Formats: sequence, C-alpha cells, structure tokens
Amino acid sequence: MENVVPFKIQLLSIIGSLLFMFFIFRLIVKGKLREEYSIVWIACTLLLLVFAIWRNGLDIVAKMLGIYYAPALIFLAAIFAIIIFLVHLSVTNSRLQKQIKDLTQEHALMKLELEKKKLES
Repeated sequence: MENVVPFKIQLLSIIGSLLFMFFIFRLIVKGKLREEYSIVWIACTLLLLVFAIWRNGLDIVAKMLGIYYAPALIFLAAIFAIIIFLVHLSVTNSRLQKQIKDLTQEHALMKLELEKKKLES
C-alpha cells in the first residue's frame, strides 16, 4: 500500500515535467522566449524529469555530495541556479544599458547635425 503514493507522486512529477517542457517549447515557437534562455529552462526541466523517473537518484546524489537530507540538495541547486541566472541577467542588463546610452548619444549628435543643416539651408 505504501508504494502506491510514491508512484502517484512520481507519475505526477513526470507529467508535470513534460507539461513544463511542452510549455517552454511553445514559448520558443511563438517567439516569446529566446533560445539562449530556453537552454537553461530545458536543462532544468530535463534534470527534473531525470529525478522524477529515477526514484532514488536524489538520495544517491545527495549522499555522494555529503548532504544528509536529500531535499536540501534541491534547494541548494535551485539557489545556485538562481544566482547564476541573476548574474547572467545583470550582465545582459549592463550591456543593454550601455547600448541605450550609446544610441541616445548617437541620436542626439545626428539630431544636432540635422538642425545645423536646416539652419544652413
């Protein structure tokens, strides 16, 4: 009787992972998610799918890393992934801010040049 509940949870985890993968692919097809970000989401979903299929996998990996409470490994991995993702977004944001500044300055110079030509005419 005890094996029924873990199987139900395992089945729900597999279905949830596959639905999330489908959702990510739909966002890519619709052009709402860029490929560079989709790779991260696909990798995370595949990792969830692996642990959903491989029941004892989380326990085995946690013991190999010296973590005694296997669910803590999930939180550790999630925090690490969030930090990496935030650093990536910060780099992207900094690059975009620089591009906006450069474009604004270029626009201002072009506008000034256009006004000079209008005054000369």
